[in-house]
Amino acid sequence: MPIYEYQAIDPQKGCSKCRDRFEVLQKVNDLPLNRCPSCGGKIRKIISWCRAAIVESSEESLKVERKIQEYEREEMWSHAAELADKHAEKTKDASLRMRALDNYKKAGYDVDRLSRYADFEDK
Repeated sequence: MPIYEYQAIDPQKGCSKCRDRFEVLQKVNDLPLNRCPSCGGKIRKIISWCRAAIVESSEESLKVERKIQEYEREEMWSHAAELADKHAEKTKDASLRMRALDNYKKAGYDVDRLSRYADFEDK
């Protein structure tokens, strides 16, 4: 069910709920509200700002991700770690760097010695 936003037609006369925008979960076929559910004041449906975030990855990043997953499935931890580490350095992706450290650990490396390496330095 979509979420719709409403606001008092005259915010000066609205209550604390309808003075500012408020959200209502409604079915698509439901009639729009015309009265505030708290104070009964006149309200109107307003256009919402899109709050969705679309994250697009480069083709190179997608290829690297697939190869890392392949290495992980085959339990080739050092290969997965090295590839993730190199790509994290290039993209400055901290989560990928942590994944590389996790794979290094699975490969038998001393992660305590490598953990200082997990933080990105501003260069």
